[in-house]
Amino acid sequence: MSAVLIQPPLQQNGVVNSKTPSTNGNLRSRNLRPHTNRLSQRVVSVPPSGIRRYFDIAATMEDVISLGIGEPDFVTPEPILRAGITSLERGHTAYTSNAGILELREAVVQMLMQRYGAQAYDPDKEVLITVGVSEAMYLIMQAILDAGDEVIVPQPCFVAYTASVILSGGTVVDIPTYAADNFQVRPADIAAAITPRTKAILIGFPCNPTGAVMDRAGMLEIAKIAEEHDLIVISDEIYDRLVYGNHQHVMFASLPGMAERTIHLGGMSKDYAMTGWRVGYALGPEDLIGAMRKIHQYLIMSASTTGQEAALVALTDPHVEEYVQQMVASYDARRRLIVKGLNEIGLSCFEPKGAFYAFPSIRNSGMSEYEFADRLLEEEHVAVIPGSAFGKGGEGHVRCAYAASMENIEKALERMQRFMQRHG
Repeated sequence: MSAVLIQPPLQQNGVVNSKTPSTNGNLRSRNLRPHTNRLSQRVVSVPPSGIRRYFDIAATMEDVISLGIGEPDFVTPEPILRAGITSLERGHTAYTSNAGILELREAVVQMLMQRYGAQAYDPDKEVLITVGVSEAMYLIMQAILDAGDEVIVPQPCFVAYTASVILSGGTVVDIPTYAADNFQVRPADIAAAITPRTKAILIGFPCNPTGAVMDRAGMLEIAKIAEEHDLIVISDEIYDRLVYGNHQHVMFASLPGMAERTIHLGGMSKDYAMTGWRVGYALGPEDLIGAMRKIHQYLIMSASTTGQEAALVALTDPHVEEYVQQMVASYDARRRLIVKGLNEIGLSCFEPKGAFYAFPSIRNSGMSEYEFADRLLEEEHVAVIPGSAFGKGGEGHVRCAYAASMENIEKALERMQRFMQRHG
């Protein structure tokens, strides 16, 4: 009888071939360290969304007026709806290119060139259609960050910013912003936070949750810092059309020398009332967009075909602009109503110039922002979000979304006035 030669498991590219016989048939005999935690530390270190808790509680109550949800209360404009229905009726239910429908990528480039003076991005190499801006944010963090790399993030900010950095192995360097500065980030604070591990600056203006905007002069100062330190800039501009008063939105990548180091993030959700369609886009240098597309190929395949065809009509049908202007005018009226009302009842609120959020101070109530939000919901059935759920600088404030109707904003202010009469 010939001897049997037992070989160790074969490896290809560092992966053990599990079909190869093992000398240890019993896992207990292999002296392996048992797992002490089924979850990764990255996931454990990300706190649950501070927004979701209030949605969940409000959903169990009757007669709640929600100023918590950051979503347009408009139905998607009719030409866009019709385009989505037509797409389905024509049987366009297959995958698109990983990068997205070429015509949509071309339309995004043309829109940004005409509206903000952007460069002529190559739609084949420098544009990616994503499942909303949140996917694009996750993709760029995965594409650029190694363990310990730092991303400077002005706060308070959208809750997904910090989570995307942590889930990608990076470290958030948070810079608080303050009402005294109208929640604009001080470029000097960014410069002071830079270390040898700094990889990128993440900015989001108009800002969720504060409604703050940055003017061109402030943007140019940030651009100078990024160039001096050779940093990537990730600019989330999902609220670009929702600006008010005399403010003019500045596309960061359109600033001199910034296209080569900036990932521009935008989408259809806010400007076109298309939140549920989940269509976003990223534009930037070929190497960064290529890396994002590689991850997107494995993670997503492609954004919704129906959503993309609807988005194409949103950007190319001239009749859609009338709908957008009507929405912006309505938000502006609501903005003026809620800011005036909050200040009158003792909740000091600076004037937000973008998005659809007011961010009043609740210090006159003598409560913390969490106690204020909890008791307001319990006593008056008005839902707001504690400011610190969005990071440093949000302490002592709450976020009030004025995407609600004028009628509901008026009712909410009446209830908040009663609340402040008892507690202010």
